[in-house]
Amino acid sequence: MAGDALTWKEFGEEHLAALTELAEACLAVDGGLPLFARTPLLRARLLQTRTLGAWHDGSLVAAVGVGTGRVPATSTGLVHPAWRGRGLGGRLLSWAGEQAGDADLLLTTESWNAGADALFTARGFERTFTEWVLRHDLTALPDVAHPDGVRAEPVTLDAELFDTYRASFADRPGFTAPTAEEWLGELQDDDAYRPDLSLLARGPDGAAVGFVNVLDNWIDQVGVVPEWRGRRVGAYLVASALRSLAGDGAREAWLCVNDNNPAADLYRRLGFHDAGRRARYLRPR
Repeated sequence: MAGDALTWKEFGEEHLAALTELAEACLAVDGGLPLFARTPLLRARLLQTRTLGAWHDGSLVAAVGVGTGRVPATSTGLVHPAWRGRGLGGRLLSWAGEQAGDADLLLTTESWNAGADALFTARGFERTFTEWVLRHDLTALPDVAHPDGVRAEPVTLDAELFDTYRASFADRPGFTAPTAEEWLGELQDDDAYRPDLSLLARGPDGAAVGFVNVLDNWIDQVGVVPEWRGRRVGAYLVASALRSLAGDGAREAWLCVNDNNPAADLYRRLGFHDAGRRARYLRPR
């Protein structure tokens, strides 16, 4: 363990710059969700009900936040790559468990690494969710043939778009549809949403058969209704969105895909490359 060289204390809003440096160091080595190093997500994950950080010579080398106002309790922790293998992760995890008390504890990691996975598993946590984070260099764009009889148009935030989303995802295991008001309202309220780059695909009869939603330079959601799968609709929508992003000046595009989603193979064929993983772990009491 690092021992006396470290100072352990709470951190807060005034330490966002130090938290950002720590998150960036972890992402540089582990990969993962680049948005994690931006203030909104960093604040949500680490500035929770209780916090604990380890400092060395004025630098933050480990940090954990625990949210106790919900069920299950939630926690996110980070250890600087240069300080791993010294017991800091175990100490952070034990402290998080103490703060959670009798509540179930959900661990969130946006920059997954094998060492943390081994620690969590050894402590009785089960991985319940894993996503690949994929990056696309927009200097090389995929060429996807236009699907026969399909045309694509900019989306309109209306019931048709929601119905297309629901029809595209209804057969996925564990899918629970939000209300149209919730789903459309979340998109409308998101300043990063790009309706000008998002697309709705229509078949020969004019019925909607698929969609892609773009947030900033992220391919946020791609869906194709069951009867139109296997006809290049999803690939065409993604390729079209990538071309639009490149034309808008973006240099890269990103997306996240569940590790058991067969669409991951499609995205890799379109030129996306692995850039890390993110995961969730649960330990019931």
